[in-house]
Amino acid sequence: MYIGVYAGDFRHFNVEDGTFQTNFYLSLYSKNDTNISVNDFAVTNGQITSVDTLLSTPNEKYYRIYASLTADPDLGLYPFDRHILPIEIEPKRYDESQLVLVADSRMTGIDPGADLPGWQFGDIHSRIVNETYDWHEDYYTPQVFDRAVFEYEIQRNAVSTSLKFFLPMFLIIIVSLSSLMMKVSSRLGLNASMFLAAVLIHWRIADAIPLVAYATFLDIFMMITYATLVMVLISGILILKFTEAKDTARVEKVNYWSLRVIPPVSITLYVLLFVSLTW
Repeated sequence: MYIGVYAGDFRHFNVEDGTFQTNFYLSLYSKNDTNISVNDFAVTNGQITSVDTLLSTPNEKYYRIYASLTADPDLGLYPFDRHILPIEIEPKRYDESQLVLVADSRMTGIDPGADLPGWQFGDIHSRIVNETYDWHEDYYTPQVFDRAVFEYEIQRNAVSTSLKFFLPMFLIIIVSLSSLMMKVSSRLGLNASMFLAAVLIHWRIADAIPLVAYATFLDIFMMITYATLVMVLISGILILKFTEAKDTARVEKVNYWSLRVIPPVSITLYVLLFVSLTW
């Protein structure tokens, strides 16, 4: 049986819960007459909320389906993360010896008007995988079912992400690095304010995603940012100390090495981090 999924729309994608809602058109076609309908299939990564029958002939069926589904978000590149919104369909009773599924690329796609606020749609993939169910090794022979998997790739809007997060962060970094040209002890207060602002922005952005067991792009970016701000703060503390001791020679030395070490190291780390997005 040829099976195709044409997505009409996606809504309410929740990264923290890994849930989303969708409506899609399901096409079933067989060259032989069959009584198999949508009632013989299950959406394995969620549940169907409603079904409208648009076409029903002995060898062809067409339905509009509304469903609440789940995905497995990968936040490794957050806030430049990409995710797969899957629609997985499998026969309820017919194993592969009774029903063989074939992904119908002609009937698979996404409506050009589909919109998911804050996200951009990418590639679409469809494939058939085998799922083995070992009901009970002492009583039943393991059964293998064909499962049709339709994957819709989405990625976060890069322009929106840059404006909301990276623009203010880079402004903080630029102000902090620019303060290295100040030879007065008052720059310590300025950099302390920049550090506090960075912590608040980081807290607000990170609060939008669940806790994960791995470092995200955001985590590494903030490590570099904190390291940069701490180095600038330390140089300010040393300048304050030597200024109070009226040791102008050491003040000049701290200024000299701060300008020649901190900005190059910081910029190099940022460049390497953003280049890693293309790897």
